Amino acid sequence: MLDLAPDLTQAAGWMPIVFLVVMGLAMLAYVVLDGYDLGVGMLMHRASDDDKDTMIASIGPFWDANETWLVLGVGILLTVFPLAHGVILGALYLPVAMMLIGLTLRGVAFDFRVKAHASHKPLWNRMFYSGSLLASWSQGYMLGALITGFASTAWAVAFSAVIGLALVAAYCLMGAGWLIIKSEGELQLQAVRWARRSLLFTVAGIAAISIATPLVSPSIFSKWFSFPNIVLLLPIPAATAVLFAVIYRSLQRLPVRLAQGNEYGAWVPFGATVGVFLLAFYGLAYSLFPWLVIDSMTIWQAASAPEAMGVILAGAAVVLPLIIGYTVFAYRVFWGKSTALKY
Repeated sequence: MLDLAPDLTQAAGWMPIVFLVVMGLAMLAYVVLDGYDLGVGMLMHRASDDDKDTMIASIGPFWDANETWLVLGVGILLTVFPLAHGVILGALYLPVAMMLIGLTLRGVAFDFRVKAHASHKPLWNRMFYSGSLLASWSQGYMLGALITGFASTAWAVAFSAVIGLALVAAYCLMGAGWLIIKSEGELQLQAVRWARRSLLFTVAGIAAISIATPLVSPSIFSKWFSFPNIVLLLPIPAATAVLFAVIYRSLQRLPVRLAQGNEYGAWVPFGATVGVFLLAFYGLAYSLFPWLVIDSMTIWQAASAPEAMGVILAGAAVVLPLIIGYTVFAYRVFWGKSTALKY
């Protein structure tokens, strides 16, 4: 696909690739970091009132900062790839609006659930759950629309909706894995049970998407199933299957260990789920590169002038280390088991 690129020794050739990598990694960081707290939010409706407070406490120090990565990714799309930004955000106007409504509901409910009268607290708990569900499904739908090239056929819409459901299940799996690490006692055991159920839906969703994706995109089909690509890419689905098996086996063993106060392997479900997301990201990046709008607009066609990208790159070189440093610092300070919720 590099035959579509201008001279890669020139700024107009290599700068869009650099920014694509940064934007992709920013979106990956968002999906992993905000994905688990969206998952925790969607699991709240199954928990007791006391457990809800503990669940909120487990994500409280992180969830706002996690969304910084989304702002960074969208900011790069807007400033570096303005032509693609107009096309993508125009085509995704409705799901983007739904995601923003969901994230806004979460933000409001997060604070109001504690400050509201006891009789109103269940309402804000439901708002937090609803906002998490709406934001998660919308993100999956947007991914499906991107893969189909924003087609509006019934098949494309159904495909996007299924990806939305699969992402909901995957976020719940990651959220349950996070709670296994951060909680104790009955909530920790309950998180194992939630993870088991979420795992089944996640596996089913990814299997369905893996089968359907080549059918909705001839471009992706040719990339994955032409020879020798099909052989070279086989480790990706194979490694994904191994990670799912590791998660399943871990969730079978954990209840006995946790009941005995043994935390060994408590990190495995979360860590392996993150591994699945990394593999999915790699597969998606391979499938789409160098297109921002599949089969329609490449990163070079959508890019700003090299002079503008140079200024943005200088700013990113300052901002990106600060975001990474703050993220690492926050997780370092607030690592360990969740304590009682305090405001």
